Amino acid sequence: MKRIEKQVVIDGNWNKRPWKDIPSVKVENRMGDEPRFTPVTEAKACYDSANIYVIFRVEDKFVKSTVTEYNGNVSGDSCVEFFFSPDTTHPDHYFNLEINAGGTPLIFFITKPWTEVLRLPDDAIRQIEIAHSLPKVVDPEIQKPVTWTIEYRIPIRMLRQFANVTLPKAGVVWPANFYKTGSKTSNPHYYTWSPVSNPVPNFHLPEYFGRIAFK
Repeated sequence: MKRIEKQVVIDGNWNKRPWKDIPSVKVENRMGDEPRFTPVTEAKACYDSANIYVIFRVEDKFVKSTVTEYNGNVSGDSCVEFFFSPDTTHPDHYFNLEINAGGTPLIFFITKPWTEVLRLPDDAIRQIEIAHSLPKVVDPEIQKPVTWTIEYRIPIRMLRQFANVTLPKAGVVWPANFYKTGSKTSNPHYYTWSPVSNPVPNFHLPEYFGRIAFK
């Protein structure tokens, strides 16, 4: 993950700097049955001394977004997700940040699914700056092709309120994965960046996280 010196303006623009100079990863490894339509999902990430930045771009169909409350069931909507383990001494402890196409987030800190779960409070969630290209609510479902983006800034200071964080710097590696889903849309699907081998879709398997190396 590239370090940047100038804070990113969070506006959902995939084509601006620094994103123009950062290669994307493909969220294209399918879990479960093949859907009737396969979204094309890309993600990019970078960091500075105080924040982690992430942007997703999705070429999609059958897009729905109805959940508007924090920590609601956003993964039932058209949704992009970033799971990451910031404490290198506990790679199986992770945050799961899930954001639907309307920009509504869910974020938990999980030490053992689903028996040891901390749901972050609203005042912490509000510190995550989020931009979304689609309206807050997308209902009825958009069945025609549509490209949408989600971009956000996660303050490292906020994460440290809930977990030990190995601070990003050159040489540090965080286990992580990027996901795309829409489990309650008319096109249910489950895609991952780092492949997950499981007979049924399940994103909460940190043993299959990939590696994000800070540079």
